[in-house]
Amino acid sequence: MNTILKIEISGPVVMTTAALIGFAFFLVLFLKPSARWALTAVLAVAVAVLVGWLTVWIVEDVMDVFHVGLTPRVWFWALACFGGLGLAAVSFRHSRPWRKAVAAVSIPVFALVAALGINTEFGLNKTLGSALGISTEGAIHLSKPNPDVSNPAGPLWQNWKPPADMPAQGKVGTEVIPATASGFNARPAGIYLPPAALTKNPPKLPLFVLMMGQPGLPDPQYVAAALDEFAAQNNGLAPIAIVADQIGPDQDDTLCLDTAKYGNVQKYINEDVVNWAKANLNILTDRDHWTIAGYSNGGQCAISFALKYPGIWGNVVDISGEEFPGAEDPAGNLAEIFGGNQADYEAQKPINIMNGKKFPDTTAVFTAGSDDLNYVAAAKAVSAAAQASGMSVTYYEVPNGGHVGMALNEGLAKGFEVLYPRLGLSR
Repeated sequence: MNTILKIEISGPVVMTTAALIGFAFFLVLFLKPSARWALTAVLAVAVAVLVGWLTVWIVEDVMDVFHVGLTPRVWFWALACFGGLGLAAVSFRHSRPWRKAVAAVSIPVFALVAALGINTEFGLNKTLGSALGISTEGAIHLSKPNPDVSNPAGPLWQNWKPPADMPAQGKVGTEVIPATASGFNARPAGIYLPPAALTKNPPKLPLFVLMMGQPGLPDPQYVAAALDEFAAQNNGLAPIAIVADQIGPDQDDTLCLDTAKYGNVQKYINEDVVNWAKANLNILTDRDHWTIAGYSNGGQCAISFALKYPGIWGNVVDISGEEFPGAEDPAGNLAEIFGGNQADYEAQKPINIMNGKKFPDTTAVFTAGSDDLNYVAAAKAVSAAAQASGMSVTYYEVPNGGHVGMALNEGLAKGFEVLYPRLGLSR
């Protein structure tokens, strides 16, 4: 079963193959048409594409289901699917048995090809398991931290000499982090151990805690891919990463607060995850080497936690984050979570938390896709407040990154580019 869940469902090879199959079915349905049927088929495709355009427009602009603009390629795949389904539907009318059979098979083919294309464009689900919200990573083996290993006298890059048998890449897996203090129902966290951590006498390394979007999976593959690249350029050095679950198995927008409705998420990340990391990972424990990070929903969580727990987190990376908790439905959250108390809601917004306060010796990185307009506005507003509060701020827009995998991957890369010298992993 796990082998099936690890099947790749994105990438050039998958999409080229899928697109060719879909196009082939489309052409077959046009074989040996009469003039009247050909005209009917063309009209059916045109009407279906028009219906598809109207449907996507309503979903995106009127209902704002995704809360982000859809890219032209997402529109293309959606409209192509509607066009194909329109052709399949009309192929059942006044046609020979072979055309009806092809039409029946083509319906799931067209739907699947479009789904694969849209998934590839979003770039967040590389495997079937990821798309289904099922982790395909097994439990990771962790060696207990060696208490005899002291913190380095200077930056790690100056003191660390990799052994000849150090692995070329890091290791990923999952670990259940007990919700001892919070009781929050979290899914197993993703863990990434860099090459340096896999050696016989590993150094203590920085800690990087990442939270993904909502909906989403605490999948370590994205941070692992980014850190493997940086580790390869820096003698195997990289932070040990935890991809922690802040939304739970029901994929709720928990607002990253302690609430009666969703549980004690804030306490889970900042007490349970923190205490588990100290007890089980070979990490440096000072705040300068600890980073809280997040993407989309997790980005808002990251900046909020950095402000509420400045003694724990010395660095923060906010990738395409929302401006404040529950920004997608402020009216609903005001009523359900805060009981209509606007002052309580305002007190949880990062910009308001920073107002009149100083957060020195904190490094903050804010990124967003340049064409992701709502999140660009949020990143600019929060990063400006962070700079005014005394943080060392980097703001970066991923060119045409949207609110998809490109924004996440390049946001991580920019974050590590800024953090590596700060963490003592490079000059």
